[in-house]
Amino acid sequence: MIRYIVRKIGSWLVLVFLAVNMTYFLASTFLDPASNYAERRPPIPYEQIQRFLEPMYLADTQPLLTRWWHWLTQILTQWNWGLGFVGTGEVNTEIANRALVSAELLVMATVISVILGVALGVYTAARQYKVADRVIMSFSVVCMNLHTAVVSVILVIIGVQINQKAGTTIFYVTGASGGHASFLEFLQRVALPSISLVIINYASYHITQRSLLLDNIEQDYVRTARAKGLTRNQAIRKHAFRTSIIPIATSVAFAIPTVFTGAVVTEQIYAWRGMGDYLVQTITKNDIHGAVATAAFSAVLTAVGAVLSDIFIVLADPRVRVN
Repeated sequence: MIRYIVRKIGSWLVLVFLAVNMTYFLASTFLDPASNYAERRPPIPYEQIQRFLEPMYLADTQPLLTRWWHWLTQILTQWNWGLGFVGTGEVNTEIANRALVSAELLVMATVISVILGVALGVYTAARQYKVADRVIMSFSVVCMNLHTAVVSVILVIIGVQINQKAGTTIFYVTGASGGHASFLEFLQRVALPSISLVIINYASYHITQRSLLLDNIEQDYVRTARAKGLTRNQAIRKHAFRTSIIPIATSVAFAIPTVFTGAVVTEQIYAWRGMGDYLVQTITKNDIHGAVATAAFSAVLTAVGAVLSDIFIVLADPRVRVN
C-alpha cells in the first residue's frame, strides 16, 4: 500500500510540475503586466514602465526564458513565488492568507453539503416514489438549478431583515479578513455564505447518491442479501451503500480545488477575500506570478484529491488490490 501511494504521489508531482510550468508560459504570453501602468496620468513612458517591471522579472525587455528560469529557481531554492499587483504584492503572503480565509468558509460548507446530500440520498432511495421522496427530490432539483448569486442575495436580504427585527447584529452580511474576535463572531460571519453554498451544492450529492443506490439495489449481491431476509432499508445500509459511496467520495476528492477557488460569486457578494477573489484579481490585473501561483495551488489540491480518492477506493472496495 505504501509503495502504491508513493508511486501515485510521484506521478502526480511530475504532472503538477509540467502543468505549472506550462501555465507560466501561457500566462506570460497572454497577460500584460505593463497594463497596470497604462492608466497613469500623466502617461508613463514605455521604457520607464519596463524599468519598474525588471526587478519583478516581468519586463518585455527580458527574454522569456530568462524570466522563467529566475521564477523557477526562486521557487525551488527559496519557495518564493514572486511579486505581483494584488494586495501586499507578495504572492506567498497573499496565497497563505487567502487560503485560510477560503478554508474558514468553504471546508465547513463542503462537509455539511456532502453529509446532508448523502444522508438524503440514502433516505429517499429507501422510500422511492413515496411522498417524502417526491417532496425532497423536487426541492433538490430546484436548489440545483438556482444560481449562486440569487441565493446569496436573498440570504443577505433575509439576514438584514433579521438584524433589523432583532435590533442587533445576528448575522454579518459582509466578509472576513482571516481573523475574528471570538468563535461566536466567526459563526456570525460564516453562517449566511455557508448556508448559500450548502443550498447550491448539497443537491448534486443527494441526487447522485440516490441514483447510485437505486442502481446498486438491483444488483445480484443485494438481491441475495434480501433473499436471506434483509429488508430493503437494511440491504441499502449494509450492502448497496458501501459500493455507491465510492463515486461520491471520488467526486468530493476531485472537487477539493473548487472548494478553495470555485466560490468566486459567493466571495464577491459576501466580501470574503479568499482564493476565488484572488483568482479574479490576478486575471484582472494581469498578475502573472499571482495567476500561476493560484493555478499551482489548484493543481496541488487536485493531486491531493486524486491520491485520497485512490486510497479510499482501495480501502472501501475489497475487489481492488494493489502491489
